[in-house]
Amino acid sequence: MGLPPHEAINQFKELMDQVDEPLKRTFKNVHQGYVVETLERFLKAREGNVTKAHKMLVDSLQWRLQNGIDDILAKPIIPANFYRGVRDSQLIGLSGYTREGLPVFAIGAGLSTFDKASIHYYVQSHIQINEYRDRVILPAATKKNGKYIGKCVKVLDMSGLKLSALNQIKLLTTISTVDDLNYPEKTITYYIVNVPYIFSACWKVVKPLLQERTKLKIRVLQGGGRDELLKIMDYPSLPHFCRRDGSGSGSGSGSGAGNSNDNCYSLDHPFHQELYNYMKELSGIDEPKEPTKQGSIHVEVPMGDHEGVELHRTLESELMKLRTRKSLSGSLEKVKDLPAL
Repeated sequence: MGLPPHEAINQFKELMDQVDEPLKRTFKNVHQGYVVETLERFLKAREGNVTKAHKMLVDSLQWRLQNGIDDILAKPIIPANFYRGVRDSQLIGLSGYTREGLPVFAIGAGLSTFDKASIHYYVQSHIQINEYRDRVILPAATKKNGKYIGKCVKVLDMSGLKLSALNQIKLLTTISTVDDLNYPEKTITYYIVNVPYIFSACWKVVKPLLQERTKLKIRVLQGGGRDELLKIMDYPSLPHFCRRDGSGSGSGSGSGAGNSNDNCYSLDHPFHQELYNYMKELSGIDEPKEPTKQGSIHVEVPMGDHEGVELHRTLESELMKLRTRKSLSGSLEKVKDLPAL
């Protein structure tokens, strides 16, 4: 039987008081003044086990130090036209806020191609958005609402998902691992919309592998999910791919859809403009006038034995089965078309 929550927190606090000064400094960037709430997140991620939660947090803080995560917002991906390519192929943005003040992040899971840069740029970009969320977006939401806001809502658009997604499993596993080990319990609910058959087939296999606390966070909605999402947010906060009637967002889900104020994926959207300007200001550099040699930040990601890795292995296996089935079906169709001897 586990410890009562307050005793677990007190034990956790005592253990964190004993860590080295460099770890304490980076921990400040993590908790942003909300120590108890942060310890609760790591405890929840380790089922209330103080020893395991402490190890998880210390490992995460060491990861931050070893990879310079505290300074990652001062290292924008330049020049802007190259960064635009990253944004156009890694579809994510802030569409608004729920009525309770939680940020709503939209993710184009089906239409993200990840084909404009190396894996290191996409990992760097993902971590920068995480850090901006935790150090700027959430503290601002907390101040505005007069109460602690430490989590967000994510709406994942699956339209356009194809078997070719199998090619991105390594990158998606890396990003998932970064989140699982270093940013646990930052999302209160995942809403999945515009679901094609390929997702439905994989979901039936993956769902039983999820821990109960993870299952409770995931809601697969009918069609674009507009009516359900309007129960927790106002229309202007809806991601652009949820605003239309019908079951899918079609080609309008991509980064070129609508105007820049509606399409939160676009680098021209206010969220991405504010983020990019914030990073350039921290870096102290202006946009270079001459072509700049590119160099991404290489972040080491330990691929431990955790839920996210196992899920992606299973997903990869299921996608392979679907691809084999599709290939076999295509071969049989060709055989049918052969002339009789």
